[in-house]
Amino acid sequence: MRFHRLASVTFTVALGTALVPALAYEATPHARVRSADAGSGGAGPDDPFGAACRIGADGSRVTAYCHNPYPDTDHVSLHIECLRWWDLDSDSAPVAAAPAQTVRLTGRCWKEVRAAWISHRKAD
Repeated sequence: MRFHRLASVTFTVALGTALVPALAYEATPHARVRSADAGSGGAGPDDPFGAACRIGADGSRVTAYCHNPYPDTDHVSLHIECLRWWDLDSDSAPVAAAPAQTVRLTGRCWKEVRAAWISHRKAD
């Protein structure tokens, strides 16, 4: 099974996602997602958040490992886009990655995988 690092994008909304091709990409060490109320005393640039995720694709199966190095719980979801038009894309239920915890998310297509990415959501 091949694993690659997930490239992450910082957003100023509560949900940050990065679309990553399932087979070839480079990455940053970890995601930093800021809360939607960053300007009103919430999370700011000095309050990092977001689990570091690695996504691997082996044929039609996708596995992601997300490690949260920060003190706030990160709810991560795996999203898979399948290559064939008739193959159903999938979104996993959010999984809580508590501080210093690593979680595993899996999914699959019937045939080939076009893209897979992780979304992050801060616990309410």
